[in-house]
Amino acid sequence: MFIGNWKGKKVLVMGLGVLGGGLATAKWLIGQGARVTVTDLRSRQELADSIKKLGPTAKKINFVLGRHRLADFRNNEVIVVNPAVRRESEFLAAAKKAGAVLTNDAKIFFDAVENPIIAVTGTRGKTTTANWIAYLLKGKYPKVAAAGNSSDIALLDLASRLPDKKIPVVVELSSWQLEFLKDAERGPDIAVVTNIYPDHLNRYESVQNYVSAKANIFKNQKKNQFLILNKDNKWTGFFLKKKPTAQTCFFSVGGRSIIFAKKNVLPSGFLSEFILEKGEHNAANLLAAATAVRIFGLSWLEIRKRIKSLPIIPYRQEVIFKSNNLAVINDSAGTSPDAVIAAIDRFKKQGRVFLIAGGTDKNLIFASLAKKIKEAIRPSDLFLLNGSATKKLLKELDKLKYFKNQPVKLFEDLNNLLKTAMLHLSKGGSNREKRFLVFSPGAASFEKFKNEFDRGGRFNSLVKKIFNKGAD
Repeated sequence: MFIGNWKGKKVLVMGLGVLGGGLATAKWLIGQGARVTVTDLRSRQELADSIKKLGPTAKKINFVLGRHRLADFRNNEVIVVNPAVRRESEFLAAAKKAGAVLTNDAKIFFDAVENPIIAVTGTRGKTTTANWIAYLLKGKYPKVAAAGNSSDIALLDLASRLPDKKIPVVVELSSWQLEFLKDAERGPDIAVVTNIYPDHLNRYESVQNYVSAKANIFKNQKKNQFLILNKDNKWTGFFLKKKPTAQTCFFSVGGRSIIFAKKNVLPSGFLSEFILEKGEHNAANLLAAATAVRIFGLSWLEIRKRIKSLPIIPYRQEVIFKSNNLAVINDSAGTSPDAVIAAIDRFKKQGRVFLIAGGTDKNLIFASLAKKIKEAIRPSDLFLLNGSATKKLLKELDKLKYFKNQPVKLFEDLNNLLKTAMLHLSKGGSNREKRFLVFSPGAASFEKFKNEFDRGGRFNSLVKKIFNKGAD
């Protein structure tokens, strides 16, 4: 378990990537005096932009691109593992056998940073909650920042430019990042688990294994630290059975409560005020964020003031186009069936939902989503983007005799799908009827996109091009 001086250490970074995480890790390690090798299955041409961003640092790095070599895993003292790498990898096995230490950016960050850390994980809502915690804290700590899993700021990029050890940092952590956090010397000062639903079962053997990875967020917490759990979520009992050392607090939308030391400290009417402002679907995220910042010393008055201007987080039930009674919603970050069900439930209350779904399978079950679609979406209003998850969803819909004699609207690319959807939306329907075209894939994106953010960005660009033209 390596923690100390990196100077002279032979370190292999597994994955430079194109999103900034590997780049930030390599830069930070070079800054600490480590002897760094970067290995990536992508070619130098594919990684040209990332290498360019390294600037002069690139000259200090030994690159092994387009392949992995077993010798590199045997001959380096520390291996920094990319989140996408499976634990069963033959290369990691070779490194372990040779006595190398395996780690990742999250563990390095926790061992390196002395600032107070608020860490957020969960299946849904973690990005919104992390960003809202940072936003609420900005009134008191203007230089606070959110970093991590889906942020533009990589963990070790933030670690290298923290101006003051008193400033809190807010980090969003995926289950993959948390896999190594159990070995860190410290736990977060405040750990937040938004909720748990089945996810990433292409990576984990069971839901229990997935949730156990999430539980690492509080494994090394001390008695003077805090753990915030969702009382409404069925997996909270699983966490409590692990007997967390930290002081445990709960939030509950159903119970309209935030529980500290067995007392409800949520002001009367607070949640109702927020729902009127921002909508019911984000109520749990707000309570999680409010609980964290209250622990950090913000008053309810300070929280109320900043709630009115809470930022909208991209690709999470984000309204990106409006014209007359039509709204187009980008929920590209909805990568599980539960997320699609939540989006349908939200917008179905307001009008007619036209759904775009489909993508890459993560070994998830689509039976509940199929039932929700049959209940809430007309067959003519369902548009599917082809992929391995889409095929599973279609099987479940067929079991329910959903389509009957109607053709399946199945597409290989978003461009043609959106053009067809726009034509469909322009036909029929009452002028008074509110209509919502909801892009909530319920699946990963790797068969057609780099990730859900690339998918969300391309969806926005196409909507702007196709729907603005149609609205002229």
